[in-house]
Amino acid sequence: MPQTQSEKAGDVTPAALRPHPAERKRKSAPALRAFFNIADTWGLDAKARLGLLGWPSKSTLYNWKTATDVTLPYDVLVRLSLVLGIYKALHILYPDDAFADRWMKLPNRNVMFGGRSPIDHAVRGGTIGLYDVRRLLDARRGGWN
Repeated sequence: MPQTQSEKAGDVTPAALRPHPAERKRKSAPALRAFFNIADTWGLDAKARLGLLGWPSKSTLYNWKTATDVTLPYDVLVRLSLVLGIYKALHILYPDDAFADRWMKLPNRNVMFGGRSPIDHAVRGGTIGLYDVRRLLDARRGGWN
């Protein structure tokens, strides 16, 4: 079966297709697996995981962790994309993997964080907080890639 435009390696899904159920279903399980691996690496507790995902119920969080066939809401996929981008940016900026993985939980003097950790800012700020962290890291590394 030939690949669709969005399935070809390296291609970006066209914006008009991103909210469609079939596209969300295709991306949901891999995005969740990546998220839970990152959350484990960052040492996030259940509250932080729930906050990054938009405050679903604890039972939903558990179901998502064990699901193999799930279609996430579009806003959750956006949040997961931001988390993955933050993770990637940290590992580009900081070649010391241990430091890159600790960075989200470290107190930060940047005016945006006011001494709090980036993870606290992201959880409290919702999608906007995640965008803030992502933009900061992308600016530090020289732009979006």
